[in-house]
Amino acid sequence: MLTLKQIYDDKARVIAGLEKKHFAGATEAIEEVLRLDTERKAAQQQKDAAAAEMNRLSKSIGALMAQGKRDEAEAAKTQTGDLKAQIAQYDTQMAAAEEAQTKLLLTIPNVPYDLVPQGASAEDNLAVKVGGWKFGAALAALDQPNEKAFSAEGAAIALKDWPAAEDPQPAYAKLPHWELAKKYNLIDFDLGVKITGAGFPVYTAQGARLQRALINFFLTEAGKAGYIEIMPPAVVNQASGYGTGQLPDKEGQMYHCEVDDLYLIPTAEVPVTNLYRDEIIDEAQLPIKNCAYTECFRREAGSYGKDVRGLNRLHEFSKVEIVRIDTPEHSDASHKEMLAHVEGLLKKLELPYRILRLSGGDMSFTAAICYDFEVYSEAQHRWLEVSSTSNFDTYQANRLKCRYRRAEDKKVQIAHTLNGSALALPRIVAALLENNQCEEGIRIPKALQPFFGDDMIR
Repeated sequence: MLTLKQIYDDKARVIAGLEKKHFAGATEAIEEVLRLDTERKAAQQQKDAAAAEMNRLSKSIGALMAQGKRDEAEAAKTQTGDLKAQIAQYDTQMAAAEEAQTKLLLTIPNVPYDLVPQGASAEDNLAVKVGGWKFGAALAALDQPNEKAFSAEGAAIALKDWPAAEDPQPAYAKLPHWELAKKYNLIDFDLGVKITGAGFPVYTAQGARLQRALINFFLTEAGKAGYIEIMPPAVVNQASGYGTGQLPDKEGQMYHCEVDDLYLIPTAEVPVTNLYRDEIIDEAQLPIKNCAYTECFRREAGSYGKDVRGLNRLHEFSKVEIVRIDTPEHSDASHKEMLAHVEGLLKKLELPYRILRLSGGDMSFTAAICYDFEVYSEAQHRWLEVSSTSNFDTYQANRLKCRYRRAEDKKVQIAHTLNGSALALPRIVAALLENNQCEEGIRIPKALQPFFGDDMIR
C-alpha cells in the first residue's frame, strides 16, 4: 500500500497517478487518509500531554505525603486516575483512526510511474518491441535493443494504431489448438468437464509430456539466470493475500476454502513473495531471486465468448514465476533483466512476440509499471498474452513489512518487489501447436527437444 511519506511528499503526484489508473474518488480518498492521520496525531499529542502530567503528579504524591499534605496527595491520586482513563481513551481513538486509515489505504491502488502511458483500456497499451517474425516497414522501428525499448526514448505504437495489414499471416490455413489436441490426443477438454468442470483440461500422452517439458525448460533457464527454485504451498492464508494485494482487490477471482479460510493461489507470486513478509533483509543479500512452478487457480468470473475457447482462458493452469526482492536503487535494472529473461525464453521457443507497456487503465491494482508479452497465434490470427512482468516499487513491501537494512548506515528501509511469468503454459502451448503444425505433425522447437525427448509430435 502507499506510504504516508509518499502522500505527504507529493500529494498532487499521488492523486494524478491514481487518476491515471482511473481510480474513482482519488482526491477524496487521499484527503481522508490525511484527515485520519491528523486525527491520530492529535490523539497522540493529547495522550503524550496527559502522560506527562500523570507522571508529574505521580512523582509529587510521595513528597506531598512526606509534607503531611494528605488531602493534596489524595487529590493528586484522583487526578492521575482520571488521566489514566483519558490516556486509555486516547489509545482507543488512535487505534480507531489507524485502523480506518489502513483499511482505506488497502483499497487504494499503487501509483504508476511517469513512463506508464495514459489510457483507459488495452487499446491504449504501447507496443515497444516485436520479434520472431519478419514484419513490414511500419513496425521496423520496434525491432530494437532492450534498453531503448524499455526507456522513454524508445519507439512505441499504441495498439489502437497497430497496422492490421502488418500482422503476419500463415502460408496456409492452420487448425486451432483445440482441433490439434483431438487430432493428436494431447488434451481432453470433455474429460476435464466430466471430472471437474469447464476450464480444467486433462492433458494426455504427448500433451502431458509437452507440459512437463515446458515446466522443466522454464525452471532450467531460470536456474541458469541465478533464480533459486522454491516449491511453495498452493494455498495461502488471508494475510498472504493481503500482503501481495490480491485481497481485497481480487477476492471474487480467487477460490476460497471457507472452512479453513484459505485461498487457492492465482499465481506463485503470492506464496513466494510472502516468504519475506515481516522480514528485515541485509542489503548484501539483495537482489533475492526466486522462481517457482505451481498450479494456478483463477475463477475468471464473467469470462465468455470465443476468446476463452480451448486453452485461451482456464481456471487451472501451470506457470513458472520469477520473483525478486531488491533495493530501490537497483529495482529498475532488475526489472529490465527480468524482461530480457522472458524475451529470451520466447526467442528460444521460436515464437513471434510483441512486448507491451501497459497503460494506466489496463494495469493491475498493485503494479507501478508492467510489461505484457504476447505471442502470435497463426491459427487464431491474434495475439495471446503469456506473461506480465511488473515492478511494484514499495507498494507490496509496505503491506508485507518486507524491509532491508542498508549496509552503509544500518538504517531499515522498505524494499522493492518485482515478479513476472516465465512463463504461463496454456497460451504458450496453444501457440506452439498452432504455429508449428506441418504435414509430418507438430514440430518441437530445438531448445525444447532435449526436455520433450523428440523433435516432433506425430
